[in-house]
Amino acid sequence: MLIRCGYEIRFETQNKTAMMAMLSLHPSRHLDLRTPQRLLADPDVPLYHFEDGFGNVATRLTIPAGGVTLSCDFVIEDGGLVDLPAPDGPHTPVEELPDTVMPFLLGSRYCETDRLMAFAWGNFAHYTTAKARVDAIVDFAHNHIEFGYHHARSDMTAWNAFQEKRGVCRDFAHLAVTLCRCMNIPARYCTGYLGDIGVPPVDAPMDFSAWFDVYIDGQWFTRDARHNQPRIGRILMARGRDATDVALTTAFGPTNLVRFDVHTDEVQSIDEKSY
Repeated sequence: MLIRCGYEIRFETQNKTAMMAMLSLHPSRHLDLRTPQRLLADPDVPLYHFEDGFGNVATRLTIPAGGVTLSCDFVIEDGGLVDLPAPDGPHTPVEELPDTVMPFLLGSRYCETDRLMAFAWGNFAHYTTAKARVDAIVDFAHNHIEFGYHHARSDMTAWNAFQEKRGVCRDFAHLAVTLCRCMNIPARYCTGYLGDIGVPPVDAPMDFSAWFDVYIDGQWFTRDARHNQPRIGRILMARGRDATDVALTTAFGPTNLVRFDVHTDEVQSIDEKSY
């Protein structure tokens, strides 16, 4: 399966402003590229790419006074398989978990494990396997939060989403991640492309999407509390503890987002365009 992905995002600012962006594919998907993935800036300002502490490709740039448009367009090959299910084995004790996954048990900026610990243990402790606990947590988050783009706000945490019962895909992910961590199941926040491939199209603007991974029986498995079903064509960009680590863009000064277009469509050839 071939998928054409890309975006055009414009920021305007009165003064030159430093920015960090997480708009590149995760290195684990680089070998799947069938056309070059080039992040372009208009005007043509210098772009510096580096690998962050979570293995993501980050980009630094300085927006000139007036603004900048960031864009990208590429074709990637995908296996066309739905997200793999986790095994239904015994829960791994914390003391047996590898050191590398321990940060994904801790509370973080948007995942307040201390506030949701009592609720998690009161509602999910009776499930005997990690998979069963994750299934129940995903079902809860999916049914508890009302989705709506108008509910989006940058300071919404898992606790806020739990209390207000509304949000966007990142809030579903944050709530599920937090509850998993409360139950001693490592969970990491992910962001990337997710088009309406293999499902009925929805009457909503295309966007990047957020989901999460859980560590069960020695492997990471993808879960999605927003959609609550295995999906096809998930294209990973970045992953970390929460949205702080993988924010699409972080501006170090006042900026205005004036354009945000994203496309993710199955195509038959690398020459076919998305519409």
